[in-house]
Amino acid sequence: MPAADTHCPYCALQCGMTLRATTAGVGVEGRDFPTNRGGLCQKGWTSADLLQHPERLTSPLVRDGGGVLRPATWPAALDRIVAGIRRVQARHGRDAVAVFGGGGLTNEKAYALGRFARVALRTRTIDYNGRFCMSSAAAAGARAFGVDRGLPFPVEDVAAADAVLLVGANPAETMPPFVRHLDRAGLVVVDPRRTATARLAALHLQPTPGTDLALGNGLLHIAITEGHVDKAYVDARTTGFDAVRAAVAQWWPARVERLTGVPVADLYATVERLAEARRAMVLTARGAEQHAKGTDTVTAFVNLALALGLPGRAGTGYGCLTGQGNGQGGREHGQKADQLPGYRRIDDPAARAHVAAVWGVDPADIPGPGPSAYELLTDDSVHALLVFGSNPAVSAPRAAGVQRWLRDLDLLVVADFVLSETAALADVVLPTAQWAEEDGTLTNLEGRVIRRRKLAAPPHGVRTDLAVLADLSGRLGAPTSGDPRAVFGELRRASAGGIADYAGITYERIEADGGVFWPCPDESHPGTPRMFLDRFATPDGRARFVPVEHRPAAEEPDADFPLYLTTGRVLTQYQSGAQTRRVAALPGEPFVELHPDLAASLGVTDGAAVTVATRRGTATAPARLSEAIRADTVFMPFHYAGAARANTLTNPALDPVSRMPEFKVCAARVTPA
Repeated sequence: MPAADTHCPYCALQCGMTLRATTAGVGVEGRDFPTNRGGLCQKGWTSADLLQHPERLTSPLVRDGGGVLRPATWPAALDRIVAGIRRVQARHGRDAVAVFGGGGLTNEKAYALGRFARVALRTRTIDYNGRFCMSSAAAAGARAFGVDRGLPFPVEDVAAADAVLLVGANPAETMPPFVRHLDRAGLVVVDPRRTATARLAALHLQPTPGTDLALGNGLLHIAITEGHVDKAYVDARTTGFDAVRAAVAQWWPARVERLTGVPVADLYATVERLAEARRAMVLTARGAEQHAKGTDTVTAFVNLALALGLPGRAGTGYGCLTGQGNGQGGREHGQKADQLPGYRRIDDPAARAHVAAVWGVDPADIPGPGPSAYELLTDDSVHALLVFGSNPAVSAPRAAGVQRWLRDLDLLVVADFVLSETAALADVVLPTAQWAEEDGTLTNLEGRVIRRRKLAAPPHGVRTDLAVLADLSGRLGAPTSGDPRAVFGELRRASAGGIADYAGITYERIEADGGVFWPCPDESHPGTPRMFLDRFATPDGRARFVPVEHRPAAEEPDADFPLYLTTGRVLTQYQSGAQTRRVAALPGEPFVELHPDLAASLGVTDGAAVTVATRRGTATAPARLSEAIRADTVFMPFHYAGAARANTLTNPALDPVSRMPEFKVCAARVTPA
């Protein structure tokens, strides 16, 4: 029977697995790989269940004059798309056609999508759902270190650390195999909820939602006053420390405790654990990043790591736990609004010239930077949208408004393998291949470029995203290849000399080595598992301290909305749930988690339906009473659609640097339904 060594289709841990075709379907086996050591989570073990799911799309769907989606041939569907694109651009200009991608697309598809937008459509209006995931950490890492790579070291280094400060992450539920890399005796978790990860930790800091930035500044204040700053490292390898020291002087421990609710003793204990460990790490994730001040919040913890002398030393450092399967590679090769392949800036003349030469176009013909994801999804000057690998009708903030915007478009095209909530709104739906039916590469949370291997061809009537983009490009007068190896070869040339340089990475090297870390500028280069050992990627080789000031959440509780609402993930579900909600072996239902004291004050019992209201709308789900959450806070998982859609409620206030929406905190009220 056929078999393929590949990787899980879900999170950025990209656990190794082997797929085997059997008479009963497709079997999944855990494969020994550094990130998972042979283990898989529930989602990984059941990932093949979707390959033959009865809800799979196997024919294009086109909306008829009566508003009904009906099966159509591929030529008819593609003709409808191309005619619609040309009509919109003729009436409203090139930028009126937009493209929205996803952090789960392979590197080849992310690259092809960016090329399609800039060369075939000539539009600047392209972004992707990774804007909702990693953008704040990416911005903070770039300004501190000159480059953004989620973990600038292999995940094995985390396992060797004696102390880890984990800020806003719950890997016990979001990427369970990662937990085996954490030393529980040295683990400190920052989270408003006592999550499954927090229960494993030696110390849990439970701050008021939206106060992580003040917490980070307060920890650095203690590191300075208690003499834990690595002065030799700061002097030799960084700039800007004096300005940061002055900025955090006002964040004395008692003030931090009053604002965050974290006891002074726990603040001191956290700093001591990091400072006294032989190897220490500071890791951030979505809880710190999904704020209108997310870039500055991450920067506060980067400043702490720099003051302790951690980044750029073997076995220590700062890193970010990337979320989506190709969240790293997906933002490196051109589907992001402001970037070209190789993590180049689209407004850099040298970058434009290099990429234009690879694409065979005039640099002046490459459009400039476009709007960020939420701005794109609410832009009334956009009249047509093509969506690949995303479900913004569930995942975008203020989702009801985004859903109305999607309905009002002149043309909505969605490529997916099931009829997601976004696809159900489309004028044309294109059935595309799943992960086990295509070849390609992804870049995991370590910056390790790995292979996705095809087990079998997709069902009759289904095409790969690359084939779709190649066909559309040809019809629009910009022919290109739909073969993943050919596309990766072009990606290598386009990324050459860039920050994320893949020039020396080949399918054969990945095959032989089990993955290659970027940057890898030529085929004789070994790749870069550990970055910054000699210098940082800044012009002077030094990391930059950046002073950051705490500011309140964009929306604080008041008399009308007296509670904090925060959102997140649960063990059995992934992202918008379009995949995992269809897997029978992954049980789960929406809920509203609230403290028993709050429930008692509202007259709510466990399991009773409650309605959560914010200034954007309402959502209703069963109450789940738990002492793991603060009494002033309620939590909802964001995987669900319909009446329980958490993102109906969330605040689209944007970070001024990363353009990340404020998913993690807004003002809310709860009433019995």
